[in-house]
Amino acid sequence: MDATLRLLEQLIARASVTPDDAGCQALIAQRLEPLGFVCEHLPFGPDGCRVDNLWAVRTGAGPGPTLVLAGHTDVVPTGPIDQWRSAPFVPTYRDGNLYGRGTADMKTSLAAMVVAAEEFVEANPRHVGRLAFLLTSDEEGPSVDGTVRVVDALQARGETLDCCIVGEPTCVKTLGDTIKNGRRGSLSARLTVVGVQGHVAYPHLARNPIHVAAPALAELAATRWDAGNDHFPPTSFQISNIHAGTGATNVIPGEAVIDFNFRFSTESTPEQLQRRVAEILQRHGVEHRIAWTLGGSPFLTRPGTLSAALVQAIRDETEGDAGGPVSAELSTTGGTSDGRFISRICPQVVEFGPVNATIHKIDEHVSVAAVPRLKNIYRITMERLLASGSPS
Repeated sequence: MDATLRLLEQLIARASVTPDDAGCQALIAQRLEPLGFVCEHLPFGPDGCRVDNLWAVRTGAGPGPTLVLAGHTDVVPTGPIDQWRSAPFVPTYRDGNLYGRGTADMKTSLAAMVVAAEEFVEANPRHVGRLAFLLTSDEEGPSVDGTVRVVDALQARGETLDCCIVGEPTCVKTLGDTIKNGRRGSLSARLTVVGVQGHVAYPHLARNPIHVAAPALAELAATRWDAGNDHFPPTSFQISNIHAGTGATNVIPGEAVIDFNFRFSTESTPEQLQRRVAEILQRHGVEHRIAWTLGGSPFLTRPGTLSAALVQAIRDETEGDAGGPVSAELSTTGGTSDGRFISRICPQVVEFGPVNATIHKIDEHVSVAAVPRLKNIYRITMERLLASGSPS
């Protein structure tokens, strides 16, 4: 069996539901250490809820860039197990696919990165620069004791990173069709609209917070926050939850709680969005409290050495395909990723991994044929960035 598939099976079999790493990082470290990687385990978080993080570095024989391979070992919960056609943590082959929780998001990428590193180091033991891994078990959770804490620690040491590939599942229809070279920011809020509880038959003695909020919410939903730009779509506003009332049909609620989120482009800042929301609420006379949470700022990696190397690696791997080589599209669509943290200390951050059609779904799976090809693309990218000019 292909070496990448063997490692992938081992990772799938570990039920690493966030934030439990379930031994995935230890397994990966055991593979990296014989290659000359110095592996540093960096647990963060309170006792009883520690998050496992791994920072592993192999220093080459000459000066060159630091290329980081980043990802997460944690997976989302399975959902109803009885709806899976096979056990979610038992790697199962069916119809040319490998099934299991985390196959697409993102244990296939992790296995491919590790085996690619093994092949690259064997062929290029005196490569230039540094090859590194940054792994966490806190990406699918609150993301407070994972990559962000490792980045803080590296920044405090004065570490400089040059390029980073995050193994998120980015492809839409076929392996290689999409590379994420940026992500929108995420700004969430919980808005509490203050009213006066009362009897529905005596509305003059109460103040209905739903009625008070409705015109303001309609304006918020209709507002054009920005026009986006060449790299990002316009900023979007979405209400995700509304709660009010006591459960009785004859009681006017005393307050209404509304959760909403902005996915914002580089054309807007969190401060601008907060100020505009405050102006709309004030104009409509909405008495309220509001709590803001910044999930991450937008980041953008403009075309450069990293994206060029990855795009060419995809073309090299797919050159002989019946439909011709795959031309990857650079995109900033989708949700947030740990790239938003890594971009603070690394000027070139892109995301690339398998097809994302089944991520977080029942019967999550990847194409078996795509697994070794993803490994090859990672290895070719390493060669283009670190092997050129290596001492013989």
